[in-house]
Amino acid sequence: MEFKLNTNTLRPLSGAGRKLFVETYGCQMNVGDTEVVVALMQREGYVYTEDIGLADVILINTCSIRDNAEQRIWGRLAEMKRYRRAKPGLVVGIIGCMAERLKEKLVEGPYGVDVVAGPDAYRDLPRLVREAEAGGKGVNVLLSTEETYAEIAPVRLDRNGVSAYVAIMRGCNNFCSYCVVPYTRGRERSRDPQTIVAEARSLFGNGYREVTLLGQNVNSYKAGEVDFPELMRLVASISPLLRVRFATSHPKDMSDRLLEVMASMPNICRAIHLPAQSGATSMLERMNRKYTREWYLGRVAAIRRYLPDCAVTTDLIAGFSGETEKEHEATLSLMREVGYEFAYMFKYSERPGTFAHEHLPDDVPDEVKSRRLSEIIALQNELGHASNLRDVGREFEVLVEGRSKRDEKQLSGRTSQNKVVVFDRGRHDVGDYVRVRITGCTPATLFGEEII
Repeated sequence: MEFKLNTNTLRPLSGAGRKLFVETYGCQMNVGDTEVVVALMQREGYVYTEDIGLADVILINTCSIRDNAEQRIWGRLAEMKRYRRAKPGLVVGIIGCMAERLKEKLVEGPYGVDVVAGPDAYRDLPRLVREAEAGGKGVNVLLSTEETYAEIAPVRLDRNGVSAYVAIMRGCNNFCSYCVVPYTRGRERSRDPQTIVAEARSLFGNGYREVTLLGQNVNSYKAGEVDFPELMRLVASISPLLRVRFATSHPKDMSDRLLEVMASMPNICRAIHLPAQSGATSMLERMNRKYTREWYLGRVAAIRRYLPDCAVTTDLIAGFSGETEKEHEATLSLMREVGYEFAYMFKYSERPGTFAHEHLPDDVPDEVKSRRLSEIIALQNELGHASNLRDVGREFEVLVEGRSKRDEKQLSGRTSQNKVVVFDRGRHDVGDYVRVRITGCTPATLFGEEII
């Protein structure tokens, strides 16, 4: 099937049309989805606004990955009542993963939700909004085996005009026992590579200098003869001045061929997010992760072999079903062995509808989960600081993303390893590449000076 990407609109349109406000929670995929939603609604004459008080339609793009993410949305919906009082006829909608999971509760509950649209129903949003405006409820949560929004050019809502997300696939086939994503986003399907390359080329032509290719498991991307390593090569070949990142990798599918492509192209960033979740093989089996501790460490060793300067980051869960002290200690020892630059760290949050919810007891006491998470966070803070200290005295190419929040005379950007560097502005500005020597650091930030 041939696609033609419409690359005419990158920024929100202005005008006097009805105003759309979108509030986004959760992962990078949701950020990308919001940009698709704005593009689709602009076709119908809506004008995006960053001022919720001006909105005629408010859409909340939701996440269901953890319970606290959903609790934030319920709280936000309660606050919508005051906006309704201020503007009769206001349409309030829930879109995304929470819409898929809780459609009945959202429609029938006390929160006054007018529109409920799952991740595969965004093309239907204009009709759903019209239905709500006519006094009904607009609901579509049908999952698709084909929808990728391949030919939709997202409206870029980022502020810096330097870095952008490009979704390359949707859904997930892995069915990790704790994870709700396959149920809220459906099965895996990959987007046509021509549209991905066209979107990235359009972004570069409009001044962007970095793209991040997004998927729940990018390593399993496959469209015709094009697999993920080949897609990375195609996108990176657009220009040596275009940095390319990707998220997220599944350890079971991290191939040597991808590492070979990365090593051969300097503009593919030296940063890999490789979620471990646990350091114990017994726990990984209960999680249905489909790899062992030894396999994971083998993949890290391959990364170090092909890309010695590559940063490795991860996801970790504390207190999953049946976790023993020995299994927790195995996670801490994995962290020490790998030496992660950064980690997303969470207490286990049981999600209704998952295999774990149906078959594995949530039997680790909350105080134990909290203590274990605190130990994981404390260790990661040490590892991250140690990594930053090792960078002092080294030189990096930094892509400038904006002014420093603390000092207008300084700029902030990131290295290929995805670390933030702050340095004196000099003659540079947003979008420039600057060679910088690291002179100091905090646990979170590097400080440097331009190499003249």
